[in-house]
Amino acid sequence: MTVPGIEPVSPVAPPVRGPVMMNQHWRDLTFLHWAVEPWRVQAYLPRGVRPDTYEGVTYVGLVPFRMVDAGVARGPGVPWAGTFLETNVRLYSVDDTGRRGIVFLSLDTDRAVVVAGAQAVFGLPYRWARMRYDVRGDVRTYDARLRRRSSRPTSHVSVRVGGPRAATPLDEFLSARWGLHVSRWGRTFYVPNAHGPWPLRDAELLALDDQLTASVGLGELADHAPDHVAFSDGVHTEFGLPTLADRPRRT
Repeated sequence: MTVPGIEPVSPVAPPVRGPVMMNQHWRDLTFLHWAVEPWRVQAYLPRGVRPDTYEGVTYVGLVPFRMVDAGVARGPGVPWAGTFLETNVRLYSVDDTGRRGIVFLSLDTDRAVVVAGAQAVFGLPYRWARMRYDVRGDVRTYDARLRRRSSRPTSHVSVRVGGPRAATPLDEFLSARWGLHVSRWGRTFYVPNAHGPWPLRDAELLALDDQLTASVGLGELADHAPDHVAFSDGVHTEFGLPTLADRPRRT
């Protein structure tokens, strides 16, 4: 998918330039996506970033997975704190320089130390939750319940995982993302990452009862089935140092 002025969608990541900030193993991911009109999510994006679109629509993702052995630079995983469960609600973005990325509306995890560190250092919207991941044959189940909200939003996702599948153009648009956009100190930053192509598998949604999308203001989505479902056994990824992604304000 090629759009003038925007980097092409490619399952092959550009190399991370400069020092590697951290490395992580992402495992047992389920991708659930809903198609929405771009205007619906524009207000959620940082300055200098707009919704990225595929065939005229953009997507909201709900992605539960396991983080395993997250480490500093290219070093080994941090004991205990480097392995945890996570569920994120995400948008798909493109900045003024044409770089495609992800904007996280929430990242829920069962490690309080990760929540505190990611909020303080990167300004990412991590939240502390009780979480559980269960495997029974080809069925994967993810449960989450936020701890520090009066309403205690929950999420329950269950999928039956099938065999390998060749990535479709939509699969690649949603999964081949080589950075994230985040607002910090009044500016928008782009944090690059690189990993191998996603090994995707078919997945059938068996159950969905989600309030996490509602907790970030998109409550109507989980009332109907997602438009895209996929599973991946996972990849190993490396993150580079942040760079500015917006244009300075004129005074």
